[in-house]
Amino acid sequence: MESRNREKKRKRREILEKKKAIDESLKAASAHKDHLTAFPSFRQYERNGLSVHLESGCGDKLSSAEKQYILNLLKANMEGPYGSEWPAEEKVKRREMVASEARYIFARELDAPSASASEMSKTNFAESNGSIVGFVHFRFCLEEDVPVLYVYELQLESRVQGKGLGKFLMQLIELIARKNRMGAVVLTVQKANLLAMNFYLSKLRYVVSSISPSRVDPFTGVEKSYEILCKVFDNESKALLQE
Repeated sequence: MESRNREKKRKRREILEKKKAIDESLKAASAHKDHLTAFPSFRQYERNGLSVHLESGCGDKLSSAEKQYILNLLKANMEGPYGSEWPAEEKVKRREMVASEARYIFARELDAPSASASEMSKTNFAESNGSIVGFVHFRFCLEEDVPVLYVYELQLESRVQGKGLGKFLMQLIELIARKNRMGAVVLTVQKANLLAMNFYLSKLRYVVSSISPSRVDPFTGVEKSYEILCKVFDNESKALLQE
């Protein structure tokens, strides 16, 4: 009996220590304002006729112009896939957009040929040369007891799509997740957004998560308009989010 009690106490202690470690990882990751500092080589994208500089941002620090740009691009890209759900969804996205825990990576196209990455890094975002052509909105949170980087939005203007920038941004997102000891990258995609579904499932090798409605309950899940996708980084996360 005594040995059994000791074993129970040991297991409880392990669970509490694990929970504490996860909480600390999430807190540390969320406190960091500029995750690009750890990956300086990702500040610049120059391929397929694009010359883009990446900048970090926070939801509660967005300028009025940045907020309006985000809303305009969301409407242009997502009103079609959401259909009749868009008016309600747009209100949700307005709130999510400015949350203090929201983190952004903005892609800013270099207008002036002479503007190099080193020159851009010396200026602040509001004064940077060039116009925004897309962004990623992400957060650090807990899903099924797994610390994850959740991609709320990956949005690019139509004229810069198909040039490798989206894949480049997702590669960066995965590096940020790993560096901050997250167990997975998770995101939600509208079923009607066939290009996005193909991009994540075929090109980036994401899978439909076990927490997605279609897998939780195939009978009712088929009525849902979205799937939850994930890419896991360890066996424990795989058991909880994928299998």
